Amino acid sequence: MQKFLLVNLNNTSTKLALADSENLLSKKVIQTKAVSSPAIKRAVRSWRFDHVLVGSVVPKKTLIFRNLFGGRLKEVTPDLDLGIGIDFSDPYGIGADRLANAVGVSAGHGFPAIVVDFGTAVTFDIISRKGVYEGGVIAPGLGVMVDYMYQRTALLPKIDLNEPASAIGKTTRDAMLAGAVYGYRGLVRRIVTEIVSELEGKARIVATGSYADLIAAKLPELQIVDPDLTLEGLRLIALRNFKV
Repeated sequence: MQKFLLVNLNNTSTKLALADSENLLSKKVIQTKAVSSPAIKRAVRSWRFDHVLVGSVVPKKTLIFRNLFGGRLKEVTPDLDLGIGIDFSDPYGIGADRLANAVGVSAGHGFPAIVVDFGTAVTFDIISRKGVYEGGVIAPGLGVMVDYMYQRTALLPKIDLNEPASAIGKTTRDAMLAGAVYGYRGLVRRIVTEIVSELEGKARIVATGSYADLIAAKLPELQIVDPDLTLEGLRLIALRNFKV
């Protein structure tokens, strides 16, 4: 059975997975700013694989993978056989992670569907009842919003994100935490509500990404949390595009 190295290369973190035709076998994470040839070699040195599929939104880092793996490597673009349709004015402007999410949710959860991916940005991607990628929404990520407050104010501290004890903060940190988490749930709920109203029917709503568990914990609109959705989408794309 042939094996694949799957790479989900995003602005903050890069996820690597070893997979075969049936499962994700092993996973590792490298901070994207630390991605280099030596770092990649260390991360995958015990893995044996036949093909490499890279889904990247960071072109400079993609080049490192190209140089390392050469002809064994393919990159996720609309030119690949994705198994889904695309109805979008600029298909090449869709992030590779968003394409992988669309593939993963269609195969794993069905459609119509909305994928909410909590990364550096939070993205909302819509797959129609015909299995066609329709577009979506991009908003600032939760971590970015919190970091912005810390970086742009003299007195507000940097905080770690977790569930607030109360909506009324008794310390500056608690007040920031309540604003971030409750406020972000409000943003997500409103965007999901507007999307569902335009779909004119029910849709599966699947959350993935760094803060999916935190935000979904008290937001019933996010029906399913699937932490491996993007990697699973990459695995399915690899199966369709490499000779196995």
